[in-house]
Amino acid sequence: MRKLLFVLAAAALTCAAAASPAAANHSWNGYHWARSANPFTVKLGDDVSSQWDSYLGQASSDWSKSTAGNPLRTTIVAGSTAPKKCSPTAGRVEVCNAAYGYRGWLGVAQVWVSGGHITQATTKMNDSYYAPGSRYDTPVWRGAVMCQEIGHAWGLDHQDESGADFHTCMDYASNPDADNTHPNTHDYEELALIYSHLDSSTTIDLSAQPGAAPYKTTRKDRQRTSRIVEHFADGSKKATFIYWAV
Repeated sequence: MRKLLFVLAAAALTCAAAASPAAANHSWNGYHWARSANPFTVKLGDDVSSQWDSYLGQASSDWSKSTAGNPLRTTIVAGSTAPKKCSPTAGRVEVCNAAYGYRGWLGVAQVWVSGGHITQATTKMNDSYYAPGSRYDTPVWRGAVMCQEIGHAWGLDHQDESGADFHTCMDYASNPDADNTHPNTHDYEELALIYSHLDSSTTIDLSAQPGAAPYKTTRKDRQRTSRIVEHFADGSKKATFIYWAV
């Protein structure tokens, strides 16, 4: 059975504990990157090994399509963190893989939020579950996890958690196939809605701005539920989605 964990961050793959119908929309609490123009580009830091490079490339290409008015564009740049630690970088998304241990999750995404705006994000692919011969060591599972975790970094929630196949990486299909390794039109439509307004400032590429620094956690409020929130001293938060192994 698959299950979801959320910690004011974005995502990991999971099995749903109970059926739930697809929502009319799947914005993640309205979280979004602040920007003053559309289209806009967010950098993806490449902290992954060669086994994951093609999946990162595919996800970057998929999420950059202008389908249904999607204003998001991505570009892959050199990573700036050790994959095992996967520390965030202000203004961008760090994409990592490492053997994080048999903790029950295939991938996890985290976003830092201030005033409803995403300020930085990380995604992790857990190599402990992708060893040769493992049920997850397939192009479908790797592609689905990579696509979903990066999707959470834009402010997307899941379309469905029942195990049904909604033909997108943003569902929890019990038996994923090739179409679960890509976004679908509804994902692009949701991004167009989330980013339909413009902001007076930007949280993108903050690392290039004077004084920018990652937020520091000073108090944690964690429990093993479907969603977990960490509160920071400056009033901002961190959220986490987890893709659990079956």
